[in-house]
Amino acid sequence: MLREVLMLGHPGLRREADEIDDFDGGLEMIISDLRDTLHHLQSQNNMGRALAAPQIGHHKQVIYCDTGDKELIMVNPEIVNRSEDKFSVWDSCFSFDLSFFVKIRRHTRIEVEFENGRGDSRQEVFEREMSELFQHEIDHLHGILATDHLRESTAEVENIVMREEWERRFADL
Repeated sequence: MLREVLMLGHPGLRREADEIDDFDGGLEMIISDLRDTLHHLQSQNNMGRALAAPQIGHHKQVIYCDTGDKELIMVNPEIVNRSEDKFSVWDSCFSFDLSFFVKIRRHTRIEVEFENGRGDSRQEVFEREMSELFQHEIDHLHGILATDHLRESTAEVENIVMREEWERRFADL
C-alpha cells in the first residue's frame, strides 16, 4: 500500500525503531508498503534507491532497497565494521521531499549484518555509493537524519544546496 512519507520536523523521524522479532506478524505488510511507496517515489522523482520503515510510519527496523539491478530487504541491520577512509557525498532524502542536498562525509566501506524477509541471517560488504546509501538508511532506524551530519560551523553553510542548484552543478559528478 502506498504510504505518506514523514517529512523533516515530524517527531516520528527521531524515534528509535523497534527490532523485528516475529517474522510472521506484519513484516510482509511493512515490506509491501515500503516497496509500493519507494516505486511510486522513484517514478515521480526519477531518483531514490531505498526507504526505511520509520519514514512511512512503521517504527520497525526494516529497509527496502531497489536499485533497478538489485532488490534487497534488510531487517534489523547493524553495521559491524567501517572503513577508516571516508568520502564526501551529496545526500538528500525523501523525508526532505528531495528539496535540498547536504554534503556530508560517509565511510567508504561498511559491513552489515542483517536478516532477510524470511529471518535468514546475512552479512554483506558495501562500498562507495551503496555504503553511503545503507549508512543513510540505517541512520533512519536510529532517528538520525543526513542533516545531523553537518557540523556547526560557517564552513558547513556551503554544504547545503537546493535540488535545482544541485542538478545544475553536481548531478553529473
